[in-house]
Amino acid sequence: MTLIKEIVSFTDEELVRKIAKTRDTTLFEELYNRYAKIVYNKCFNFTNQYAVAEDLTHDIFLKLYLSVHQFSGKSKFSTWLYSFTYNFCVNYVTRNTEYKLMTDSVEIEERNLPAADFDDSMIYNMQVEKLEKALEKISPHQKMILLLKYQDDVSIKELQDYLGIGESAVKMRLMRAKADLLEIYNTLGHEY
Repeated sequence: MTLIKEIVSFTDEELVRKIAKTRDTTLFEELYNRYAKIVYNKCFNFTNQYAVAEDLTHDIFLKLYLSVHQFSGKSKFSTWLYSFTYNFCVNYVTRNTEYKLMTDSVEIEERNLPAADFDDSMIYNMQVEKLEKALEKISPHQKMILLLKYQDDVSIKELQDYLGIGESAVKMRLMRAKADLLEIYNTLGHEY
């Protein structure tokens, strides 16, 4: 078997272990080829700017190359990479004042939420354009948890691992994020 065929046959986790051990750039190139489009799309979801998403993607892979040894194998590599990407993007959006002003984020004051969880069908039945606009107006942390849960289909257990918090805290954050999203969604005009 040729080296390229052997590399392509590695699972993500095998590939990451070998990269962490050898720092082989050929192996890392295979990892990049597998995930660059996915990472780029996540970055674009946060920025809505092609050039910024491209820059963030390159920054993420550079940081990933330096940090790949931190992957512990407790979850699938793809799950860990999604978390890595979301955290990087949230940090970028949070620290970039110009970007925060440009996106016109809406702060939602703390309030008491109903004890019953919101019906997820409400999220799935939203108009796409209006939903995208509402997602731009919630906090980056809320956007992150909603995209992980509903776009990437990440489980509550995986969210616990990502965020380092308990199940009830994950559910509360999801409930708040959904409530805030719904509130903003409902205030947007009917032009969507």
